[in-house]
Amino acid sequence: MRKPRLFSVLAAGLAAAITLNSQAAQKDSFSVCWTIYAGWMPWEYGAAQGIVDKWAKKYGINIDVVQVNDYVESINQYSAGQFDGCTMTNMDALTIPAAGGVDSTALIVGDFSNGNDGVVLKGEKKTLADLKGQNVNLVELSVSHYLLARGLEKAGLSERDLKVVNTSDADMVAAFATKDVTAVTTWNPLLAEIEATPGVTKVFNSSQIPGEIIDLMVVNSETLKDNPALGKALTGAWYEIMATMSDSGAAGKAAREHMAKASGTDLKGYEAQLATTKMFYTAKEAVAFTKSPSLPETMSKVAAFSFDHGLLGEGAQSADAIGMSFANDVITGDKGNLKLRFDPTYMQMAADGQL
Repeated sequence: MRKPRLFSVLAAGLAAAITLNSQAAQKDSFSVCWTIYAGWMPWEYGAAQGIVDKWAKKYGINIDVVQVNDYVESINQYSAGQFDGCTMTNMDALTIPAAGGVDSTALIVGDFSNGNDGVVLKGEKKTLADLKGQNVNLVELSVSHYLLARGLEKAGLSERDLKVVNTSDADMVAAFATKDVTAVTTWNPLLAEIEATPGVTKVFNSSQIPGEIIDLMVVNSETLKDNPALGKALTGAWYEIMATMSDSGAAGKAAREHMAKASGTDLKGYEAQLATTKMFYTAKEAVAFTKSPSLPETMSKVAAFSFDHGLLGEGAQSADAIGMSFANDVITGDKGNLKLRFDPTYMQMAADGQL
């Protein structure tokens, strides 16, 4: 999950324009994509166990759940209209489809990182302030980069006080093992592996900015508007999966074991990742989070970081370039360019037993 982007906002906008007419129409077959991450493995489980099919049939539609191996590529494909929905973080929803002109809706707010992302130092340096003057290896322009920026802000520092070294997630563990690399920012399971190195200190993690790195199922807004059955089926399936996954008995254990194996780990490893992921196992929890006034505040921070790092597109004149809507008729940014919507409607239906 959360790899660096090699993405043209202009290209996405053009692709979206080409495919808009085909998306914004009533239809009966849909496809959504996902990539491997603790909070998104339920989609694989739901597809494998026929739960998504069951809910799709309830509403007279078909939903194909597709795994894409590369995270950013999955979002690019969604943005180009090849999928009706896609799993992604809140920051990437803003900076890829929304910035590319694709009106997108966060249909399901599944979880937030609650320690899954962290900053680790090597040797005698044991505080955030010790980052000053150092090189910090991370996946540039990812949520790791955002996490570092928020940590520096809390420590009274900025990125000007250090040097960011762009490092692939695939190379992160090996890089940290070298003498020259003294600080990294990364996510689990890489974070856990690096933390296990003797003589290291985790000086900041995502539990210190709770609710800011959010994992979503995002769908095309026009498609959702014309096809509410898609929203109902996906949401209904999700919370059935959540009920099983969170069960304390044999059924829950079997579900988590399935997800662990599908993600390339064992039950212990997967549950360790879940322990630092704040899953919203009930629709009621997800709705409360989505309706909270803290969500617009968080997204304003994300927009500011994204603008400062050139992620809102070449034409963006400020962090308010892209409009975002939230519950209770709250809108931030440009109301004339509303491209990202946090809409709890379908999660509320699930919470009220109306699906």
